[in-house]
Amino acid sequence: MKIRLIPERCIACGLCQTYSELFDYHDNGIVRFYDESEQLEREIACNDDILEAVKNCPTRALIIDES
Repeated sequence: MKIRLIPERCIACGLCQTYSELFDYHDNGIVRFYDESEQLEREIACNDDILEAVKNCPTRALIIDES
């Protein structure tokens, strides 16, 4: 599955990192991938922690792109 980040929607609430270590934050608190600060899409194996992070994002800044 492909995970897409939409930084413009992020409100820096911190929920995604509490669910999955895949996510981290820039200095301003906006979501990024933990090991790649500029990447906005990543192909990754399906994982319950990541699915929970996406499901619980209040602004839908994390998207699963299954196309």
